[in-house]
Amino acid sequence: MLGNLNGWHLLIILAVVLLLFGAPKLPGLAKSVGQSMRIFRTEIKTMKDENAPAASTSSDTSATANAQAEAKTESGADVGNPDSKPKP
Repeated sequence: MLGNLNGWHLLIILAVVLLLFGAPKLPGLAKSVGQSMRIFRTEIKTMKDENAPAASTSSDTSATANAQAEAKTESGADVGNPDSKPKP
């Protein structure tokens, strides 16, 4: 969609923005957009950092569960039945 824009299109869009907002307000508008993007990026990074330990914790938990299941199987206990006892 935006790939079809050439230099003239961008110049016309810039002129329309200049007419709508006025020259004195453009630096403040650009600063506001920049701050919003900075905040957005830091929030995204924070969310990724919070999810990374949770993913490693869940994989550790599943590894522990797998090890316990293997230990029960090796001892001869029926994994699906909690009342079963290991074979002598």
